[in-house]
Order: sequence, then structure tokens, then C-alpha cells
Amino acid sequence: MTKKARIAHLAGPTATIQNTPPLVTSNKARAKHGLPPRLNPDGSPMAFDALRAQRLAAPVKLYVEQFSAHPLESDAAELYGPPDGYMSTEGVFSKTRTRDSDKPVYEIELKPEDGLYPLPYMALQVDGKPWEEECAEPGSLKARQGFFPDGSRSFEEIDRLSMGVDGVVNQISSLADVDFYRGAPPGGFTKGLPAHLRKDKGDGDIAPETRGHNYFGYKPYHLASAPPRPMLAKVTNDMQALVSSPDYDGVIWTQGSPQVEESAYWFNLLIDTTKPICGNSAQRPQGQISNDGPKNIVDSAAFIQSGIWADNEGRNKCGVVVIQEQQIFAAREVAKGDARPGGYLATGGHGGIIGNVSHTGRIALTYLPVFKHTHLSDVRLSLLPETVKAVKKGASGIETISVQVKDGAGKLLADAVPVVSIVKDGSYSTLEFGDDPALELDLIASIDHKLSMGRLTGFVIEGLVPYGSLPSQARHKLMLKAAFSGIPVCKVGRSAPEGFADPHEFQIAATNLTATKARLLMMACLLKFGSYPAAKDPGNPTSAELDAIRKAVVQYQDVFSTH
Repeated sequence: MTKKARIAHLAGPTATIQNTPPLVTSNKARAKHGLPPRLNPDGSPMAFDALRAQRLAAPVKLYVEQFSAHPLESDAAELYGPPDGYMSTEGVFSKTRTRDSDKPVYEIELKPEDGLYPLPYMALQVDGKPWEEECAEPGSLKARQGFFPDGSRSFEEIDRLSMGVDGVVNQISSLADVDFYRGAPPGGFTKGLPAHLRKDKGDGDIAPETRGHNYFGYKPYHLASAPPRPMLAKVTNDMQALVSSPDYDGVIWTQGSPQVEESAYWFNLLIDTTKPICGNSAQRPQGQISNDGPKNIVDSAAFIQSGIWADNEGRNKCGVVVIQEQQIFAAREVAKGDARPGGYLATGGHGGIIGNVSHTGRIALTYLPVFKHTHLSDVRLSLLPETVKAVKKGASGIETISVQVKDGAGKLLADAVPVVSIVKDGSYSTLEFGDDPALELDLIASIDHKLSMGRLTGFVIEGLVPYGSLPSQARHKLMLKAAFSGIPVCKVGRSAPEGFADPHEFQIAATNLTATKARLLMMACLLKFGSYPAAKDPGNPTSAELDAIRKAVVQYQDVFSTH
């Protein structure tokens, strides 16, 4: 007998995988309350109501027509046992058939403890109007949330309603016991956390949650919010706490489909663990036609439960993975290519898909990452110093200040999360003939702003393929000045380069990383090493100052070449 896994689910932001289509008032409810029915675009009556997963309030007995589950059931009628009874045209049930018109039926008692059932949605608005979308009216601030506040409901719906290839459900609970946590969730409790969800089980008030501060969803679109930079510290600390707990064998992280690739790589760099971490997303909301999320989550649970990720000593040999459409991607290489199931691809041109899940559920690994990850990472949280040095422009020039990275408990501090910008340039970008850096006011302003912040800062250049260099000499010179000012600069080829960026004595070559992944690695390196030593006059550095900057670049480059 295979042992079930113990899994923690950590809810991330803007997660379509934890979103549902709007709860639209059914035609059954509209007819009950004398409201006009919802019609097809051509004005004809809608044939069916959408059935939404809901809970019964009391037991109910109903009768299902025999041989109605499949059009060819009756073709094999001789293989079936007898029905429970017969239903007359008047709606009277009897154990025996009294007329030829009686229908053979099964008698079923449904109970609240059975779990969710697909049923017509009967709710109306407070003024008696039907619900047509999340908002009371288009563009209104009076809005419901389509996103779930944590993973418990989406996992329950998957377990209750999603069938496997064998025709049975319980696709998650047969593999694992799951606990649910809210990292930077897509839905929130605007009136405070309900008592049954309170961790302390106390009677104290739980403050109402605010959109854009406690939770982050993208619908309704006019109320969309995304997590700010400080939330990265929170989800990092949450993830580290979960994998450090002896209660769990692994963690599943869910997030919006365009962003899961970034968080997965960040966890790959920062989280110190030998346990597996799986990232999941979905291109279509829970319950929408051909929604892809349930299978992705089930595959992650199966991956963790299988132990295929473990080396001979039980340590994770795969690093953080993103599992989408039966493919297992290494976090370093995965990227979203299109908004459709199957729309993920492996960047870098040299692998990236480390395994797959067959249509029967068999999990196979095809190769293992050679880049450092999790418990092997040189920039993992446990190895970060408590403080590093950052550069800041002062009255007498560029000064060095201390930045606290971790608190006394080893948690990453929100204010320490670095500010790294991506500079993407194409051809014909110089403003005038002559390549005069003084004309590139946007870069000048960005450098000055970073030097004024008193924070860890950096730049990622997305330039020519695969070299990473900027086409403009004027802008290249400004990026050199940034490095001489103590601000690290790395370069990557545009889009998803297959070749490696060229080394430079004052710029880090970010190998074949995409710009978004290079940004995250730059942030991790800043937390580990701090800023470069700045020249007293960045426009005219001395030989000794240049040597010191070169040594700092080498330190960064060692990490970029191996992570």
C-alpha cells in the first residue's frame, strides 16, 4: 500500500487556478421570481442553466432514470441489475411496474455530508435583480469576488467533481492530505476572517482584509491589484516555514499563469530545503470549459507523493518545478508563451522540461538540472548575511550604508527586497547622432533615483541576442556609469535567447536567462553580496576603484554562471 503524502498548499496572487466564472442567476431562479429569462445571443431561450458546486442544507431523495448516464447503456441492458423501482407519469414511485409508461429509476438519497453538488444558482441581488457578473452593475464598486481566499475550496471541488481516467474522483485525497495557507492570496475576507478559519481559535476580532494589501486578484478588472515588492518577503518567509516544518513532505504553490515562473525561480534560489516545491497555474478558471487547473494540481500532488524527485539520500534533485499540462518544467527555464492550456515553454534552448506525466498518471524524469537550486543554492535564505552594504548619494557624493537583510529569526525583511529594473532596448534607440549619453534622460533619471533610495538596487539590460549588449553606445556608457556608481548591471539577450550572453569586465553575463529570471537572480545576489564598491567620481574612476569593481563583478558572475 502506497503511503499518502502530507502536503501544504500556499496560495499566491492573481491565481486563475483559484478563480471561477461569475455566479450568474439561473433561469430557474428567474422563473421562480417572475424575472425575464436569460436568452441566447439570437434571442432564443437558453437550453440549460450553468450548474455550480453548492452544499445541500438538508437530505433530499430523488429519482434518476435508469440508463440515462450514457446513450449506449441500454444497449447492454442484459448486463445490469434491476432498477430500484418505477416512476409513473404522475410522479408516483412504486417498487413494481404498473404500466408500460412507467420509467425504471434509481432511488438516491443525497445528504449534506456528501459534499458539493452541481446545482442551479438561485441567488438574486438585494434589490431583486439577477446577478449577471461579479459586480452589481458593470464597473460598480459593489462587487463579489470570483477568486477563492485559499486553496481549500478549489481542492475540494477538484476532489469531488473531477474524474480521473479510471472514472472515479478523490483524485487529490487518494494521494495526499493537504493543509491550506495564505501567502499572498487572490481572494480576501473584507469583513474579517471567519471564526472557523482562525488559527488561534480565540474570540478576538480579526481585522478586515483589504484588496491590494492582504489579497490580490485581477477581477473585476477595474478593481485589479498585484502584490508589491514587500510581499515577496512575506511569501518567501511563509514558504521557508512550511518546508522547514516536519509536518509536510512538500508544498504546492499556485499563482497567476504569467507570474508563476518568476516565483518558482525565486523559491528555487532562496528556499533552503531538500523537499519538493511544485508551482501550478491555470489558463482557464475553475469550472470553465476545458479548465486545466485540476489536472495540474493533481499531477503536483502525485509528483510529491511519488518520491521520484528524491536522490539516494532523500534530497530533492529536481529543484523547484512548475507542472503544467503533464509536463514537468525546471523553474529556471519555464515561461508562459501563450494564454491557452499547453502554452508553457522551456527557455534557453538546452532543455528545461525535466519529465512528464503520462495519460495514465505514470511520472517519468528525463533529465536533471545542473544549475544549483534550493538546498544547493549559494544564495539561499540560510546563507544570506544579516546586513549588507548599499550605495546612496549623499551631500559629499556616493556613500555606503548598511541594509538589514534578515531579522533575528532569520526571516527576510520586506524593506531589504532589492529594486531591480529591466532596461529593454531595440535598434534606433539613440535620440540623436553622436551617441551623447547626456541625451538619455530616462536612464540618467533611473540611475539618480536608485542612488537616492538608500536601498539595494540593480539593472538588467535586455539587449542583442545572444550577447546582451545594448545597440546604443550612449546607453551602454550610462550602464557602465551605473556600475561605477555601485549599482550592479547584468545583461541578457532579448526574449528567450538560446546562446549565452557575452562576459564583460564591468557587466554580469546572465548566461541564457530571460530578463525576468535574471532580475530575480540579481535581487538574490544583492541580498547576498550587497552593492558594488562605488567610485568617488563614477565619471572618472581610478585604476584601484576599477579593480575593486571587477572583483565584485566576478563574485556576482560566479553565481550567475551556476544558478
